[in-house]
Amino acid sequence: MNQSSIKKSVDAPVDKQNFVHEPVIVRTVGRKATITKEELFQAALNLIGPQKSISSLSLREVAREAGIAPNSFYRHFKDIDELAIELIDRAGIVLRQILHQARLKASKENSIIRSSVEIFIEQLDADEGNLSLLLREAYTGSASYKAAVQRQLNYFQQELQEDLIRLERLNNNRLSHPDIAAKAITQLVFNMGATVIDISAKERNEIAEQTMIMIRMIIEGARHLDEAQIR
Repeated sequence: MNQSSIKKSVDAPVDKQNFVHEPVIVRTVGRKATITKEELFQAALNLIGPQKSISSLSLREVAREAGIAPNSFYRHFKDIDELAIELIDRAGIVLRQILHQARLKASKENSIIRSSVEIFIEQLDADEGNLSLLLREAYTGSASYKAAVQRQLNYFQQELQEDLIRLERLNNNRLSHPDIAAKAITQLVFNMGATVIDISAKERNEIAEQTMIMIRMIIEGARHLDEAQIR
């Protein structure tokens, strides 16, 4: 190209109609410009397996899985612990809604027990991983994670207590100490979940059936409990 051609090319007017000025963004290939909390939650869930606690994750691991620069993580959370506790709270809310809806649909004691336990078992393999997260952090997580899980269990217990009272009234029955009955059932079902999370479907079904019988025993005992005999 001669000097005349170069000068002509340089001096050529810019076609403003087709030219869009964009700021130059320096970013590693594959990284996102923005990220939501939900995407960060999902990135963390993708990284933790059946025996791996969130406390074992690093901020950089989560950022890499989410496809963002580490600094972008801080737009939503100050550290991994804050993400983990919010994720536990989120998991508890989702599960409580699922189980509460199951109990609302149940009109008989038999169906409320069976539907609740069956849905609980189903949630062990759900893609969202909410139940397995709660079970894992309750046993292998840090003290703050265990405390967060316990708060969720307290909410489960409180909502179950309210539903038991409502259903017993519908059936003209009355439970003695519905709060203790709800606590016993909540602990029983979550312990069952921790037991069956890594076993075969057949073994799960056997333990689930035994758990349903235990729940019926708790409810029947609470119906016929003689206060005078336990003092």
